[in-house]
Amino acid sequence: MEKIRSFVAILLSDEIREAVASLIDSLRPSGRSVGWVKPDNLHFTLKFLGNQSDEQLDRVQGGLAEATTGVAPFELSLVGLGGFPDLRRPRVLWVGASDGADAAIVLAQKVEESLHRQGVPREERPFSPHLTIGRLKDPRGFEPLRSAFTEGCARVFGRLAVSAIHLMRSELSPKGARYSVLEAFPLSRAH
Repeated sequence: MEKIRSFVAILLSDEIREAVASLIDSLRPSGRSVGWVKPDNLHFTLKFLGNQSDEQLDRVQGGLAEATTGVAPFELSLVGLGGFPDLRRPRVLWVGASDGADAAIVLAQKVEESLHRQGVPREERPFSPHLTIGRLKDPRGFEPLRSAFTEGCARVFGRLAVSAIHLMRSELSPKGARYSVLEAFPLSRAH
């Protein structure tokens, strides 16, 4: 039985994707030790699921339909740059979220709870809304990027209308990951 590597995501608008891709292009020459995320792969991960069987994915789909019921669409402002675990020695570089971040956290919690009821293990770390833009192969390689990230703490990338979440498939190849949508789950305020 084939296992499908999957995750739950909020997808970006073309405008936001272009703004973030432009940032990555400007940082690339200084960040040679960074594995930059391809523009087509940029997204907000709500929950990583790993390898799932068809039967498990059926349960996940039911859980996601449950999680989105009663959640009104919202807007998410993409603002600032940062890194995990911090900017002293980051391993992951990201674009942050401000307005709407609380709504994204509530949505992620609903996804987490609903999928847990379907047998998906809970995430150990608390959800922090962010858009991963790169991963450092060597934390010392961050030094040439430090000033850009310090100066970019208030950079505004735009507002994203969040009206659905997506169950995504991740296919790994020597050329990198390729993502495709398995199913969309519209946010729908309870009547």
